[in-house]
Amino acid sequence: MAESVPVRCPACRREHLFAAPSYPCVCGAPVTPPLDRLADPAPVTHRTWDEDWVTVPCDTCGRADQWPHPELGCPCGAMLRIPVRGVRRPLRAEVVPGTGAPADLETEPDTKAAPHTPEPPPPGTTGSPPLSAAGSSPAPATPGSPLIPDHVPLPRTTPAPRPVFQPVTIRTARDAVTAAALYLRWLGYRDIRRADQRPPTGIGLAARGMLAQVDPTVRPATLRDVEYLWLTAMSESTGCVYFSLAGYADDARRRADALGIPLFVLDLTGTPQPVNTHADELLAAGA
Repeated sequence: MAESVPVRCPACRREHLFAAPSYPCVCGAPVTPPLDRLADPAPVTHRTWDEDWVTVPCDTCGRADQWPHPELGCPCGAMLRIPVRGVRRPLRAEVVPGTGAPADLETEPDTKAAPHTPEPPPPGTTGSPPLSAAGSSPAPATPGSPLIPDHVPLPRTTPAPRPVFQPVTIRTARDAVTAAALYLRWLGYRDIRRADQRPPTGIGLAARGMLAQVDPTVRPATLRDVEYLWLTAMSESTGCVYFSLAGYADDARRRADALGIPLFVLDLTGTPQPVNTHADELLAAGA
């Protein structure tokens, strides 16, 4: 169970007992941000992506991922950001799974290693290519000759199966954004962050090669919402996907089908459900 710490509201001086929520790592183990008992909570006056998210490593597999910064709503109306021990701001570099290290710290192959020494030719043969009639230079190789064999296509490979998606129960609009971000990460997208352009409805998320719109409102997404997402993605030369809590209007679904936009509905368990064929294809293929 997560550790509970006393938290005093700086506005009304009311004291609360707070336990940080746990989130599921891709390995299946729960990850809980470690709370700092010695630091005072800070009122949330404005929001930025870097302050709303923290990087916490998993105690089981060591993977470091971004999770929502713990917050507490006081009955007086103040929203308090609870301090976390050893907090790291979200990494812009991709994290190497299982290590918690940025991808740019991976070991590069040693290009200065000693060249490979070829094995000696079998008995009765020479290790040199055939000479031309003049005996001064190698004979030119032609397609189909032993030197340049005919092209043999590589066998088809299937992508490694993804682990079972671990959802986050949706209780607030912030939970809906968290669920969509976790789902994109589960599909294989990296460097997830707040989108530069704010959509007219909901929250925009951006990842490498993908722009997502998360609509946590109780009204179905409209035709205008879908078209805005598509136009924004076109201007940034990237793909796009829509997550809605209340579904989609009929004309919005038809336009998304025509534009090739995957549509998902967020159920209250936090598991996105595909709505159209493009969403089925994205679910099957991943990033």
